[in-house]
Amino acid sequence: MRNHSIDVIRGIAVLGLMYMNAYSFGLFEFGYVASASPPFSDHVIKLSSHLFVDGRFRSLFCILFGVGLYIQWQRNNDLSRLTKRLKILAVFGLLHGFLLWAGDILFIYACAGWVVIKYLDAESNMQLKRGFQFLLLGSVITVLLGLLSPPIVITRDSAEFLDHFYTYSESGSSVYLSNMAMFGFMLVILPFITVWMTAGLMLLGIYAYKNNVFENGLPKKVLIISLFCSGILSCTRILLESQNSTFDIAILEPITWFSALFMALIIIHVVVKLVTVKGILLTGLQSVGRLALTLYIMQSVLLVMLFKMLYPEWVLTFDRIDYWLIATSIALFQLVFSVLYRRYFDQGPLEFIWRKLAS
Repeated sequence: MRNHSIDVIRGIAVLGLMYMNAYSFGLFEFGYVASASPPFSDHVIKLSSHLFVDGRFRSLFCILFGVGLYIQWQRNNDLSRLTKRLKILAVFGLLHGFLLWAGDILFIYACAGWVVIKYLDAESNMQLKRGFQFLLLGSVITVLLGLLSPPIVITRDSAEFLDHFYTYSESGSSVYLSNMAMFGFMLVILPFITVWMTAGLMLLGIYAYKNNVFENGLPKKVLIISLFCSGILSCTRILLESQNSTFDIAILEPITWFSALFMALIIIHVVVKLVTVKGILLTGLQSVGRLALTLYIMQSVLLVMLFKMLYPEWVLTFDRIDYWLIATSIALFQLVFSVLYRRYFDQGPLEFIWRKLAS
């Protein structure tokens, strides 16, 4: 019997990713760059992001990917088939990263998945232990690399940013080559940081699934701990944001990962209680979750068209609220699209291709 809460959570994750990713479709290496005098809405959205957005939906996706691997292994008990699925996903990720957007997550998931499948038949406590060990390993490496990179503060009005923008956008080939170079760089640092963090979250997802979190929600004690830890870590992240020391900046990313983990658990708990316990139907989000791969690539296509082909100058004028409006518009479009599409088809086109190639 299919667990509908997992589809709903996946739907929330894929739509929520845009609120993180949209900033990087203009100039990937800079992400969001504020003006010298940002509007008040920038501060409000930045604060909200630290509390509810940054890393949260990425963590949800990692957790759910681990759950998906475990369910497939339970169903078929065939590691060779799982390995084949991961290889195909890796190819999707490489094509997505080199041809569309350097911030691809599919290749990362495939690599982390190869690590995780070695622990599918392990005891729950071992999966929990390895999950936290991988998270700590990724955190330590992240901090060490951060200490080697002094913080750089620029604004949209700075000569450095403007020079980079005009060089980057002078031709279609320069846009394409820049994206390829950035994705190549991401592949170099991938084994050191992202794979361990992602694999850790996947293993924690498997542990949660085996302990019926996706059927009953979190135990009360774990829920309270998650609320406390998410709040403390998010507030710490906000306080450190105003500091300029290299160490303070270096520890921001690990703090974000752990605060995101606890918030992701809270989101899972709330959705499970609404869908599984109270029986509330969230059909639209469930439909989005069933088309997650297709919609993830669709987001990249739409955002690349907007920020790299049609309106590259948006990077020079957009504040945070503008990116959020774009993300919200696409999210609403994908929500409606998913409901209509699922009336006629059970799976998305990319989901169909992925399963067909792996069969």
